[in-house]
Amino acid sequence: MSTGWIVTIVILVVMIGIAVALYFLGKRAQKKQAEQQEQIEAAAQVVQMLIIDKKKMRLNQAGLPDAVMQQTPKLMRRSKVPVVKAKVGPQVMSFIADAAVFDEIPVKKEVKATVSGIYISKVRGVRGSISKGAEPVKKSKFQQFKETLQEKAGAAPKK
Repeated sequence: MSTGWIVTIVILVVMIGIAVALYFLGKRAQKKQAEQQEQIEAAAQVVQMLIIDKKKMRLNQAGLPDAVMQQTPKLMRRSKVPVVKAKVGPQVMSFIADAAVFDEIPVKKEVKATVSGIYISKVRGVRGSISKGAEPVKKSKFQQFKETLQEKAGAAPKK
């Protein structure tokens, strides 16, 4: 057996080992996420709020309570999260929004949000739908360039 075949077999065995390890880690992470989602749904309550501002910012700059900062892992403190400042009753609070919901949240409008602690999981409008006042999504330079190239090539851009 030549050296090339031995190297190929070793690389193949290592790749299969990595794939199996990722499979089991993925299943464990999926179970954890399902448990967390159940806890969020159990503690959820509908709150009427006036959205003041929304941004994606670092967790340590978001103005969240100290207890939140102490509970997050050190690596996650520097990652950007969708933060929403809203007036709930007489109090102005900072919330963390779900990534899927963050784009739907209108600024300077009143909404009914499903909140679990400081986490916003669902949003709907108080007066009518919230999609009417939604801001158009700004495209990055790369996306604009890609669409112009697709138009020139005759292909339709993906929406």
